[in-house]
Amino acid sequence: MLSVNEKAYKLVQKLCEEPEKYSVSTKKVGGATLIDAGIKTKGGFEAGRMITEICMGGLGRARIFPRDYGDMKLLSIFVQSDHPAVATLGSQFAGWQIKDGDFFAIGSGPARALALKPRSIYDEIEYEDKADVAVLVLETASEPPEEIIDKFSSECRVPADKLYVILSPTTSMAGSTQVSGRIVETGLHKLTKLGFDPLNVRYAWGYAPIAPVHPKFSRAMGKTNDVILYGGAASYVLTHEDDDELKALLKKAPSSASEQYGKPFSQIFKEADHDFYKIDPNLFAPAVFIVNNLKTGSVFKAGEFNVEVLRQTLGLTEL
Repeated sequence: MLSVNEKAYKLVQKLCEEPEKYSVSTKKVGGATLIDAGIKTKGGFEAGRMITEICMGGLGRARIFPRDYGDMKLLSIFVQSDHPAVATLGSQFAGWQIKDGDFFAIGSGPARALALKPRSIYDEIEYEDKADVAVLVLETASEPPEEIIDKFSSECRVPADKLYVILSPTTSMAGSTQVSGRIVETGLHKLTKLGFDPLNVRYAWGYAPIAPVHPKFSRAMGKTNDVILYGGAASYVLTHEDDDELKALLKKAPSSASEQYGKPFSQIFKEADHDFYKIDPNLFAPAVFIVNNLKTGSVFKAGEFNVEVLRQTLGLTEL
C-alpha cells in the first residue's frame, strides 16, 4: 500500500531544509522534530499550502488562487486527490483529540494511520500504514511538552528521532489556510456519515476561501468554519448503482440541510452554550457538492454559496 507517512515525510523535508522560505522554525524536543508554523513564527500561505499536502499524506495537491464569491474576490485554496479516501479520512481528518494537563490539541495527518486514531475509520477504508517515520500535524497554540512527545512516539510505534510534529495554530495564516484546505475531507466525511461508502469515491477536488486571520481563537474558529459552510465547494467522481438513491443522499449533504444553517458559526456556537455536542452534526459540510457518477455518467449539484453570511462572518467593511 501507499504509505502516507513516507510520502508526507518528503514534503516535511522541504520545510526543514528551507525554513526561511516557508517562515517556519524547527527544534528538537525529546528527540523529535517540532516545526513551528505560526506560534512564534510568521508562517504564511506557502506554509499552509504545504501543511495541507502533508496532512493529505502526500496523496493530494494544493494551490492558492483568487476567486469571486458574489461581488467579493477572496483568496482561496484548491485541493485535489486521486486517492481521496486515504488522503482525507485516512490522513487529513482531525481525528486525534489530545488533552494532557494544560495542553490541548487536535491531531491530524499521516501519523493517525500508524496510531489508528480512530480505529473505526481505518477499518472502513481498509487501510493501515506501515512506516519507519511518523508525521503529525497539531492545531494548537502551544508546544507539546516532552512527555506528550513520548506518547506520540509510543502510539505511532516509531523512535522519537523519526517523529515530526508540525504546529499550526488556528489564529495564524498557515493555520487558516490549511483548515480551508480540508474542504474535500469535510465533504467526504459528511457523505460517509450519510451512509456512502468512501471507497467508491475515485477522485475528488474542492476549494474554499481562506479566512482572514483573527487573534482570538474563538473568532478564528468561527471564520474558518464559515468559509467552508457558506463558501466551500467539493466535487467527487464516484460509483453508485442508482442515481435516484444518489440524488436523495446528496440533498442531505450540504450544510444548508441543517436546521442551524444560516448564521455565522460563532453565533451558533454561542447559542449552543459553547458546547459542540449541541450543534447539529449535519451543519459540518461544504456549501456545495458536485458529484459525477461513473456508472451512469450523471452529474448532480446540491447546495449554494451563501454570500450574505460569508460577508458577515468575514467582517468585510466597505470604505
